[in-house]
Amino acid sequence: MSRVLSVNTGRPKLQRVPKGRPTGIDKHPTEVISVTEPGPRRVVDGAGVSGVYGDHVGDGEHHGGSDRAVYAFAREELDLWAEALGRELPDGCFGENLTTTGIDVDAAEVGDRWSVGSAVLEVRWTRQPCATFGEHMGERGWVKRFMEHGRTGALLSVVVPGEIRAGDPIEVEPSGSGITLPMVLRAKLGDRALAQRVVESGVYSGHRLEQLREVTGRHPLR
Repeated sequence: MSRVLSVNTGRPKLQRVPKGRPTGIDKHPTEVISVTEPGPRRVVDGAGVSGVYGDHVGDGEHHGGSDRAVYAFAREELDLWAEALGRELPDGCFGENLTTTGIDVDAAEVGDRWSVGSAVLEVRWTRQPCATFGEHMGERGWVKRFMEHGRTGALLSVVVPGEIRAGDPIEVEPSGSGITLPMVLRAKLGDRALAQRVVESGVYSGHRLEQLREVTGRHPLR
């Protein structure tokens, strides 16, 4: 059964990267999380606004906002990385709010809706790992290695606010968009043909659509 194994939040923590700015990437399990629509690309005092109450988002430019409100990552993927790295990886250690089990998170298609707890979430975007994640993991070449693996979890928007607990089942309403998260990642990273396919699918509008249109031209997205 597809379900939430752990719900996780992060408190502000200083590390070497980003210098002088607290990060919330170091997340730990909690009993329950409340999720809500945080608004598009909102920034308060330089920090982002998460869709998870009490979860710190240090970089408001690259994290938080409506289409990055909640981050989900599969326990099965964590276990594969734990074996590859030869170390224990507890729930939340990749910065995810939802550690899932029984669901192939990276096979999710843009627009899929997840009913979980009393909330409804929608698959919207894919994570692009950053130097903060690399510093947090402490593994040489981590960002490149994680990105090349191509299974980076799901960023979700909040359609219906509510509460989510460990053990809550995940019921998926497929969108049928045909646009998977690894496809979006490759498009973001400069695959022009794939970016064009995602653009033509109609799954994005506004800021995200413009980002992908940029890839289809001569200027790859950062």
